[in-house]
Amino acid sequence: MKGGLRIALSVLLALMAWAYQARAQDASTLKKGMVGQWELSTTERSKTCVVTLKSDATVQGLKLELEPGCAAALPFSKEIAAWSIKGLDIVRLQDGSGQPVIDFTEVESGIFEGLRQGEGIYILQNLAAARSLAKSMDQMIGDWAMVRGNGRAVCGLTLTNTEASQDNFQVFLKPKCDPAVSVFAPTQWRLERGELLLMSASGELWRFEADDNAQWRLVPDTADPLIMLRQ
Repeated sequence: MKGGLRIALSVLLALMAWAYQARAQDASTLKKGMVGQWELSTTERSKTCVVTLKSDATVQGLKLELEPGCAAALPFSKEIAAWSIKGLDIVRLQDGSGQPVIDFTEVESGIFEGLRQGEGIYILQNLAAARSLAKSMDQMIGDWAMVRGNGRAVCGLTLTNTEASQDNFQVFLKPKCDPAVSVFAPTQWRLERGELLLMSASGELWRFEADDNAQWRLVPDTADPLIMLRQ
């Protein structure tokens, strides 16, 4: 029995050591992957700041650099003095005393979200990917047609880059829309995680996903789909 206990204890200690090593490797991998240039922004990217995360250690944590316009765009960034990895998956931007200014967790590959109480959610994402998204946003601005799967036009609308709220931009319907669209009456839009979102003044939400034909289809899909086409 004593021999069995010793074996069980040895196995348990080995598993604990393996788990500790795996956690350390995960944190180390995340740390290495974060070194580089990132965009810190509001969710709709109306206010942005470029942050360069470095691997050099300082008294406060790991070094970083903020571009000159950060303080004006995101006032809380004035408190940021360093960065670190906490636990297995938290990227922390911290002040000079090591206290968190904002903590980020990965929600998609290369995209991290962080919450500041009383302010809302902020995004940290790879700079190259963020600039690609900005190009996508620019490509969305302009006139669109809503059509059914058989090609029948049901409405025209214009997506603008005029801010409607902290996260969204204004959209305008053209005259003579199908009742299904005119009753919905979207007033705002944004791109979010690869989807086009249309929102009404009452808070109703329509989500569109891009298909292989560079069209945007209302989801969930139906036998009589609603499709947005660029004009």
